[in-house]
Parts: sequence; structure tokens; C-alpha cells
Amino acid sequence: MADGDRPGPDRWWEYLLETWRELDVPDGWRAEIDDGRIALLPPAHPHVHAVRAVIQRALYGVLPEDWGVYQVLALHLSPPGKVYVPDLVVAPSELLDGEDPDVANPIDASEALLVAEVTSKGNGRDDRGKRPWAYAHACVPVCLLVDRFDEHGPTTTLFAEPENGAYTHIERIAFGKPLVLPEPFGLSIDTGAFPR
Repeated sequence: MADGDRPGPDRWWEYLLETWRELDVPDGWRAEIDDGRIALLPPAHPHVHAVRAVIQRALYGVLPEDWGVYQVLALHLSPPGKVYVPDLVVAPSELLDGEDPDVANPIDASEALLVAEVTSKGNGRDDRGKRPWAYAHACVPVCLLVDRFDEHGPTTTLFAEPENGAYTHIERIAFGKPLVLPEPFGLSIDTGAFPR
């Protein structure tokens, strides 16, 4: 697009979102909108899939039937005007009912009940800072960060109780210790089952 064709600031978000929807992303890759740009994220490392599976199995034991656990479901975070695709999202199933399978529409992040991010070597910095900040601003009640690359050793961080754009409850747990999720989940996840 030539500079003269670039939409004005009031239309930039709509332009980005429409472009994001029309992308033909290779299998396993994810497209996100961040900082006014579309970024392609490479396929997840096998350890990310293993962590997702541990969390997903634990969640299925306590979730009501009308909630789903979704891998790589796009979330629109507003503010601050982003589309992230977390490793796991817990959301009411009705949000996906009736969606056109041929149109990619992110759900509003404020509708998510929990998001989980699993770091890789290349994305740890964003996962530790930028993403929890964005999820808190979007009022996602619970955010999990599973970080085997933490400088203090492999940890899981629970972020909960968002208020004024920040999580007021932050708890770091070393791999091997139980991670207790707050209500409405009320379950303990064995972090010792996470690959190191």
C-alpha cells in the first residue's frame, strides 16, 4: 500500500482487523495484531503442547458444560486495541455458537474467564510483561504464565483480580508445587507434570 493509500488513524484499526481476517496463515502459525502491526508467530514447541494438555485435562474436570477450553482462540483486547492468540482460553461456549466458520472473528477478551500463555525462548519477554498487562486492561479474571525459562527457574505465575489495568493478586509457583486456581475454577494443577 502506498503512503497516500494508508487509512487515517480513525480507520487504521478496522484496516488491520480486516487484513488480519483475510490472512492465509500456514498451518500451526498464528497471526496477531500488536503495536499497530500484524505479526506471524511460528508453530509452538512440543513442550508448549504438553503444558497445554496438562492444564486442559485439569480444567475439564471442573468446568460446567457450557464453558469450553480452546487452544489458539483469538481474543480482541480493547483497550489497548490488540488481537492476541493465547495458548489456552476458557470462555463460555455460547460465544462461538453461530459463528461463521469461514470468517475469523476474535472474541472480546473481557468474555474470557482464563487465559494461559506458555513461554518459548523467543517470546518470554512479551509473555512476562506485555501480555499480562494487556489481559489485565481487558479485565480477563485469571491469567496463567507457564515459564520454564524464568531466570529463577521454571515457574508458573498466577495473575488474578484485575483492577484498574493491573492484576492485584500475583503468585509465582516453582514447577513441582501445586498451582491452586481461584474460584470459579477451584482446582489444583500439578505443575510437576509440566515438561522442563
